[in-house]
Amino acid sequence: MKKNTVIVIAGPTASGKSQLAIDIALGVNGVVLNADSMQIYQGIPILSAAPNNKDKQLVEHRLYELFPNNFRGSVVDWLDKIVPEIHKLWEEGKVPVVVGGTGLYIDNLVNGTTPIPETSQAAHKQTMSLLTKIGVQKLHKKLSEVDKITAAKLSENDTTRVRRAYEVWLDTQIPLSAWYKKEMVKKLPEAEFFVIKIMPGQKELDERCYLRFDKMMQEGALQEAEKIYKTNPDKTLPAMKALGLPELLDFFEQKTSLEEAVNLAKLHTRQYAKRQLTWFKKQLKADFEIDHCYCSNKEILKNIIFNVKNRC
Repeated sequence: MKKNTVIVIAGPTASGKSQLAIDIALGVNGVVLNADSMQIYQGIPILSAAPNNKDKQLVEHRLYELFPNNFRGSVVDWLDKIVPEIHKLWEEGKVPVVVGGTGLYIDNLVNGTTPIPETSQAAHKQTMSLLTKIGVQKLHKKLSEVDKITAAKLSENDTTRVRRAYEVWLDTQIPLSAWYKKEMVKKLPEAEFFVIKIMPGQKELDERCYLRFDKMMQEGALQEAEKIYKTNPDKTLPAMKALGLPELLDFFEQKTSLEEAVNLAKLHTRQYAKRQLTWFKKQLKADFEIDHCYCSNKEILKNIIFNVKNRC
């Protein structure tokens, strides 16, 4: 296996990615690196399905629970962490095993990223102030005056994307659509990526999503959400969108019953997993694909490691 090999495991939530990452890492002298946009945050290890102590004892895991949950992390923040970590592992003679369900993270790592700079805190505060004052629909109208292409692609009710697009223009005076036309920049041009996708059928995945949330509740997801609720969190923070957390916060705010909150959390988890499946199917090319959820299958594992060693 080449020194600059990076194994990437992608797929929807509840598909068995984390177990596959552990099994592969054990077979190739690897270290598991996080590529999940919720697992970078502290305070939500159960709801984000971050590795537990047993997993960490089996194999080393890095880049989990990096930031406080009131931090607005981005793909840029993650790339700034994972690139030097991969270099460090190569120097240690270990294989990086990158795993996660956040397509944006994986796509930017493997295929490159647009050179959009991180916006300043001043631009963010100014945009948020304007958004609060005039609302998302009027902000969308203002965006269309400076970036018609991006505005035409966005719903006038898409608060997050409209805000982000306007913020980029405000800070750089260059429309977001123009940034996307610039040449992609690869953070690891020397890497030999071996990409594995887990793409199960919808019925199997739905069942796993439901079972997974039941298990989370048994492990203390409700208590975890209660701790967050007591901090009076800003619900626009990325970490507050962890699967199941918005619904459980609604329960503590007495907007729903616990049963309704759990049922909605399961529904939204299933819908999210379906969107992930669609995205990975269309956007990410793989060197190896598994058409069902992974459950420590020795033959599949042996086949993957054989392919990795022969191609990389």
